[in-house]
Amino acid sequence: QVQLVESGGGLVQAGGSLRLSCAASERIFDSYAMGWFRQAPGKAREFVASISWDGVNTDYMNSVKGRFTISRENSNSALYLQMNSLKSEDTAIYYCAADRQSVVRVRLSTVCYWGQGTPVTVSS
Repeated sequence: QVQLVESGGGLVQAGGSLRLSCAASERIFDSYAMGWFRQAPGKAREFVASISWDGVNTDYMNSVKGRFTISRENSNSALYLQMNSLKSEDTAIYYCAADRQSVVRVRLSTVCYWGQGTPVTVSS
């Protein structure tokens, strides 16, 4: 059973930055697309960003383009999300996800492993 563990969440003022990390319990990165999702209180979980197994191709939701950057280090089984210019609407629990079916865009329906989530709160 693969385990994904997120870290790096916290409280930040609007306009600030945070870097989320996701560590995998084993070397799954060589063949899995990886992604970040988020879920705000009372809302459905939504796609934020994803990256192909080799780190070459990325995809983002429109509202975070130009502000968030997803990256990965396969040698360390690590996934990252650099979040800049944070807004209050970015407040949510952020989840790391692994998907072995998709090439770039990770979909809720094809995620096979989830992390436990890390909370991000942006104060205005």
